[in-house]
Amino acid sequence: MELTPLALVLIGLLLAAWTVGAAVVVLRASAKTKRTAALQKSLRRMQHLLDVAPAMPLLVRVDGRIEAPERLARWLGLEKMPGYLSELAAITDAGETRGLASRQLDALTEKIRITQKSATPFQLALNPPGSGRSLAFQGALADPQVSPGGAALVWVFDFTESDAELARLRAAANRAEADFAALVGLIEAAPMPMWFRASDMKLRLVNHAYVEAVGAQGAEQVVSGQAELLEPDDSGRSPADLARFALEKQEKNERIVTATIHGERRSLKVSDLPLGQEGVAGYAIDIEEQQQVERGFRAYREAQRAMLDQLSVGVAQFDGEERLVSANLPFARLFGLGAEAISERIAFERFLADARERGRTPEVRDFPEWRREHVAWFGLSEAQEEAWPLPGGTHLRIVGQPMPDGGLVFIAEDRTEQLALSATRDTLLRTRTATLDSLFEALAIFAPDGSVQLWNRSFAGTWGLTSEFLDTHPGAQELLDAIAENLVRPSEAKQIGAVVRAATLDRRGQGGRTELKDGRTLRFAGVPLPDGNGLLTVLDITDSQKAEQALRERASALEEADAVKARFLANMSYEFRTPLTTIGGYAEMLKSGAAGEELSGTAGEYVDAILAAVERLTEQVENVLDLSQSEAGLLPITKEEVDLLALLTEVVREREQAIIGAGLSLDLKGRRGREVMADRRQLARAVGNLLDNSIAATPAGGRILIEIPKPGEGDDWTAAIVLKDTGSGMSKADLDRAMEGLKKGGDGAIEKRSGLGLPLARQLVEAHGGTLVIESREGAGTTATIRLP
Repeated sequence: MELTPLALVLIGLLLAAWTVGAAVVVLRASAKTKRTAALQKSLRRMQHLLDVAPAMPLLVRVDGRIEAPERLARWLGLEKMPGYLSELAAITDAGETRGLASRQLDALTEKIRITQKSATPFQLALNPPGSGRSLAFQGALADPQVSPGGAALVWVFDFTESDAELARLRAAANRAEADFAALVGLIEAAPMPMWFRASDMKLRLVNHAYVEAVGAQGAEQVVSGQAELLEPDDSGRSPADLARFALEKQEKNERIVTATIHGERRSLKVSDLPLGQEGVAGYAIDIEEQQQVERGFRAYREAQRAMLDQLSVGVAQFDGEERLVSANLPFARLFGLGAEAISERIAFERFLADARERGRTPEVRDFPEWRREHVAWFGLSEAQEEAWPLPGGTHLRIVGQPMPDGGLVFIAEDRTEQLALSATRDTLLRTRTATLDSLFEALAIFAPDGSVQLWNRSFAGTWGLTSEFLDTHPGAQELLDAIAENLVRPSEAKQIGAVVRAATLDRRGQGGRTELKDGRTLRFAGVPLPDGNGLLTVLDITDSQKAEQALRERASALEEADAVKARFLANMSYEFRTPLTTIGGYAEMLKSGAAGEELSGTAGEYVDAILAAVERLTEQVENVLDLSQSEAGLLPITKEEVDLLALLTEVVREREQAIIGAGLSLDLKGRRGREVMADRRQLARAVGNLLDNSIAATPAGGRILIEIPKPGEGDDWTAAIVLKDTGSGMSKADLDRAMEGLKKGGDGAIEKRSGLGLPLARQLVEAHGGTLVIESREGAGTTATIRLP
């Protein structure tokens, strides 16, 4: 089909029209899309604004239907927003109230109903019990564009925080008003004058005490007349000028002035206290009585210090800051204090340090610690007392009395002469008492009136009396009646009374003899004393006679015992030593092969055991013989000059194999040339027995020390030997049994360990005129000390 040009033009125009129409449609659709997007964005912005807004809208239609954000449901304590106004109050199955209370809902419903009918806005504040918030409801008739048909638009505001703050402010205001009222009442009731000056230094407020002090009719009269309580000071400044000075400096100003109150001059302590820039508060305290007390106290203190200067006891006072306040003359003399010490108010620590430099404190090892202990006296509640022995023989009695104000009264009394006299008196009394008690005679001192004043320990027992009876200080007749009951012939009591009367009244001596019912014979005598008293001495001569007879009998028995012991020792020496010598000789011959055949190993061991047993038995026999001879005083001692170090070296070398075999270490300390007169053999046996005991008692790895100490000043011995070991030690009971040896038998364990070594060592040392002291503790070892004259 062939188109004409006109048709082509028409077709082109039609296509162009269609294109333009399509473009217009597209453009309109695009514009509508943009407006829709903008509207949606605006809606989202408005929704966000509503979500964060401090007020929530509540639209209530005429039929009761409501529209509101879900956020309002949370404000009301609901899980979600209901559809009707009547559903804003709900009660759960558990009985809990959600949303508004019934009365609250009724009030809100009534307000909304009135607004819908008359378009009258309203305001209502509610506290929903379901949420505990404080909500404000502001309602008005809704705009028709929002909701036509007479709906009500209610804006809900959450003012919970504002309400709490308002309640707090109300409470604070109420408290402030109450405090202010109480403060005003307190100021008005204060017994001291109080006032307030404004910034222009004019009186604005005074209390009742101020009014009475100035003699005015009332506070209004004082304020209107500006009646001043105080007078200008010496420089002419008025009380207002002084208050202005305190206001400018913003510092409290205190001073003591005098003023006339009720016709009397009184001392007042005045204080001006600036209250910011508002003015100055002032008050005046009457301290007249306090001033009088202080003046009286100062006078009393001066009198007391003058009196203290007259005492012989040193007294010093330190204040709460531990500084010297006062010291009397004796104290200053005792510790060498000058006037500058009191004027400078030296500290207590410095006082002790200076006293130490002058030698007025005891010698102590740690002076700083000693000083701290005495400084602590300030904090104690009870008095402390000490005795200070000073270099040079001075003795001080120190008393530290803490004071209520934190100070300390330090008292020092020189008791040197008193202690010397007391010591002399005590010595004399002890000497007299000891002398009387140590006498064989029974003594009693009678006063001129016949009463017993003093007696020694044996007087009561001699006459068969009780100590309780003598403690009553009986008279002469009462004493004689008690004595007569114990006499064979009671009439002889008169003879005793005559002797006492002759000594006390007649001042002459007499004597006599009497017999007691228990068979004793007493000799008594009366002696007049220089002080007017009489001394009655009594001697029991029966005991002396019996003792004399007993001594004769004992001497005879001892002589017979010595003879028997001598015969026994001679016989035992022969009976024991001869067989032992024979057994030892044959054993040595067997060991040497003199019998014709050489012994086998086992036989040799048997022979060695026999020789060892013979040697041990021979030693024990000699120990027994020597011990018996020593106890009988027959042990021969031949003294010569002996070098102790050489002697101890020989003793140790003889036991060298035993020490090494026991796994012990031994130290020998001493200097050569230390000589002593002794029997070399017997002294070596004594030391050897002690060393054998230490070797037996010390376990492997232990240590034995032998030392020759040097005599010190005042020692009563010429030479000494000390032997120490680290063995198991012995208890006191075991040591006593070991030292007794065969005397008391001992138990098996002790005899097996020590045998006769310890008793024999003691006898050998005592035979030299020396002493043996053994000290031992279980688990701590043993120490033996030999001292030779």
